Amino acid sequence: MTILRTVFFLSDSTAITAETLGHSLLTQFESIRFKENSCPFINSIEKAEEVKEQINLAKQKNGAPPLIFSTLMAPQLKEIIKDSDGFLIDFFETFTPQLEQELQSTATHAIGRSHGMGNFSKYISRIDALNFTINHDDGGSLKHYDEAQIILIGVSRSGKTPACFYLSLRYGIHTANYPLTDTDVDISYLPKSLKKFRDKLFGLSISAERLHQIRSKRYPDSKYASLKQCKFEAQRAELIYRQEGIPFVNTTNMSVEEIAITILQEAKLYRHL
Repeated sequence: MTILRTVFFLSDSTAITAETLGHSLLTQFESIRFKENSCPFINSIEKAEEVKEQINLAKQKNGAPPLIFSTLMAPQLKEIIKDSDGFLIDFFETFTPQLEQELQSTATHAIGRSHGMGNFSKYISRIDALNFTINHDDGGSLKHYDEAQIILIGVSRSGKTPACFYLSLRYGIHTANYPLTDTDVDISYLPKSLKKFRDKLFGLSISAERLHQIRSKRYPDSKYASLKQCKFEAQRAELIYRQEGIPFVNTTNMSVEEIAITILQEAKLYRHL
């Protein structure tokens, strides 16, 4: 029988940090199913009381105390949540005192530092990188490819666009991507338009079965999604990578985050944020 536990991610900012750290911990408990609730921008007593009521109702409904992952900063709001019927894990209270002791310095306890605008110049760099990625997605424009730090290539639905957006948003990297079409893979040569950017190219590979599964969700029963076509394109794309000496990664069983980090390491890129 699958166990169900309710989870609350609380923050006075975006709740991204609470969700990320909380998810990392919860993935270690495969036999339990979690019903998750994200509660960002809890910045008033009224909002804290409202969330406390939701936590208490969840306890009454399910019997077990809801799990609470919190990055709240305001002492008054934290006390309200502590008085709820949930099991609270306060990330800042857990780690900040140890860091203060080691660093011999007092933490500022400022709100929204992780995912707020923070350093304005870094924020602008991230937006510039994102705009570059948007303007150079899916081979839309090769005009400024010389300004790209990396250009991802691969067949349609191999993961190029999500990886590009993750690299630009998370690391401020100017990323472009170019789709290898049936014509490109049919002749098994790198498109002429990409040859002068060869040193910036990084290929994405994927198994034919996985590609067939992804394409079938959007274009079922089409030639584009057929297993035969997917096998042809996947095999020819890898042939191009090997012939041209282009580094590549197989994305079949990888998340977007794993794809991006692998590219970051393999291509020896450095973050700009």
